[in-house]
Amino acid sequence: MAPVTEQGEEMYALVERLYPLCRSITGDGVRATLDIVGEYIPLQVHEVPTGTQVLDWTVPQEWNIRDAYIADPEGNRVVDFAASSLHVLGYSVPVARTMPLSELREHLHTLPDQPSWVPYRTSYYKPEWGFCLAQDTLDAMPDGEYEVRIDSTLADGHLTYAEHVVPGQVAEEVIVSCHVCHPALANDNMAGVAVAVFLARELAEQTPYYTYRFIFAPGTIGAITWLARNAERVERVKHGLVLACAGDPGSLTYKRSRRGDAEIDRVLRYVLTASERPHRITEFTPYGYDERQYCSPGFNLGVGSLTRTPYAGYPEYHTSADNLDFVSAEAMADTLAVCREAFAVLDRNRRYLNLSPYGEPQLGRRGLYDALGGRSDTKQAQMAMLWVLNLSDGEHALLDVAERSGLPFGAVAAAADALHEAGLIKT
Repeated sequence: MAPVTEQGEEMYALVERLYPLCRSITGDGVRATLDIVGEYIPLQVHEVPTGTQVLDWTVPQEWNIRDAYIADPEGNRVVDFAASSLHVLGYSVPVARTMPLSELREHLHTLPDQPSWVPYRTSYYKPEWGFCLAQDTLDAMPDGEYEVRIDSTLADGHLTYAEHVVPGQVAEEVIVSCHVCHPALANDNMAGVAVAVFLARELAEQTPYYTYRFIFAPGTIGAITWLARNAERVERVKHGLVLACAGDPGSLTYKRSRRGDAEIDRVLRYVLTASERPHRITEFTPYGYDERQYCSPGFNLGVGSLTRTPYAGYPEYHTSADNLDFVSAEAMADTLAVCREAFAVLDRNRRYLNLSPYGEPQLGRRGLYDALGGRSDTKQAQMAMLWVLNLSDGEHALLDVAERSGLPFGAVAAAADALHEAGLIKT
């Protein structure tokens, strides 16, 4: 685990700001979230009207909520939206009624196995209403008449998503995608949003080879909307990463793209292995986060997913226990470090062609050996030059060289730079 860094603390502070907001797949909570993200990085915000056809889906009505509660026979609010946005079933239609507990129970969601936790539940595409509460709270509610109030609106409006672009030397793109639709869940996915924001800020201070496009969108429908509206750009997407669950105490997990051998898959495997961090590499499944949209067969993009503990893999998942105590600055700093290392390899990984392939060229005559004099890693640097020369056949990239030679990627890339400057290899 990386030590606590200033960046880690700043990411945690961002999660603290985002955590209380009531988000859903549409509505003012998403806009408020993007407003805060926009204080850190410039965003292009898109509003897509209700009823817009996006691939096989339709943008739904916009949902907003102002208040909700269940009041007991004495008028005490036993369940209160003001205390936590998880208390309301997401996308609940408005309701204002008084009913007996026996009837109300049909609209209540609890976790009997975790009686003190509140579950996160939604009903996006079926008109329902309901409340989520701790089983302990329900057990303490006596029979009687309860006032039920959900002050919400479902009306034509917009789906909101945003992009941040870091221009590169080429138009080919790397996309980084994270979802912004979950209320009051710190790990899933405000930690992923925070890591994406700080990764974008780091890349903006560089001159990357690829263009990096960060997508902040509601889960499923947001990614589908982006794909539908960017069909002409999809062919530019060479690599991609979905970031989620980036702040929990578990070790890192990388889920391969549908292709299984995309360059992003190889890079993450290499970086995680070389770092000697505890980690897991899992195969693609069409279940999880928005990698399943980018990897749908019609697009089949090279997009993998990086998490700590994976989707639904920890007891706190989609409950009130996924709170600010569950995530840490250390974990987010570690996730950011892996992203930084992976993108450094991805951005530098290119094929070269040896311009003097018949026999080994004389390196000393070109000052290449002299340039290494006095370095503590002279032998490693010399070996890296020889490996780059030998495998620069137009078919092997620098990652191939690093994997086959066992040398650090940084040493291989530095050797390629020196050889290119000496006119011995070309891209």
